[in-house]
Amino acid sequence: MEAAERGATHIADRVVAKIASQAAREALHGTGPGAKDPEGEDRRPPYATVAVRDDSARVRVSVELGYPSDIRAQCGAVRRRIAERLGELAGMDVPEVAVTVERLHSAHTRRAGRERVL
Repeated sequence: MEAAERGATHIADRVVAKIASQAAREALHGTGPGAKDPEGEDRRPPYATVAVRDDSARVRVSVELGYPSDIRAQCGAVRRRIAERLGELAGMDVPEVAVTVERLHSAHTRRAGRERVL
């Protein structure tokens, strides 16, 4: 009996979103739970939503970044890491990863009593 005749594997959207969120965290801050950014301050973890169809996932991920930094390079690293990890772990093609920068954090404004760059 052919493998396709025995059944199918479905990976829940929430699992795909969790893989994408973790991959974004890896791209930005390294691996492991509770990872911190290079300045050592805690940030809201990346949050992903996905639209899965067949073996393809379109991903939207929201991140918080340090400022000043190379925002374009960081977003590119997030896109590449998400596509790579979803391919490795879920066997999915990722034709689109949209990265939204929700907030910029700066050590300078934090010292001045403000929580984010305005």
